[in-house]
Amino acid sequence: QVQLLESGGGLVQTGESLRLSCEVSGSIFRINVMGWYRRPPGKQRELVASIRSGTTNYADSVKGRFTISRHNAKNTVYLQMNSLKPEDTAVYYCNAVDDKPYWGQGTQVTVSS
Repeated sequence: QVQLLESGGGLVQTGESLRLSCEVSGSIFRINVMGWYRRPPGKQRELVASIRSGTTNYADSVKGRFTISRHNAKNTVYLQMNSLKPEDTAVYYCNAVDDKPYWGQGTQVTVSS
């Protein structure tokens, strides 16, 4: 089993930055992919960014603004979000995959215009 604990959400203004953290515990040695997803108000959950063996992948809407990174010694995955826009407002979820997906509880990010 894998447990994920997100933190770092909040309310910011357009153009500001936030860093989300996801602390991973449990059977982490089998995890091969980690990522961040988000669910905007009234919409379905979508992939924001993922990282596998150091290779990163981003949604087009966040390329150049968001950065995903993994600190193995701290068992933590980060999502640095810069130049935030109102359309980035969503609940952000941490995700980890070994032979099945695991999800965190979500953290709210609200960007005011």
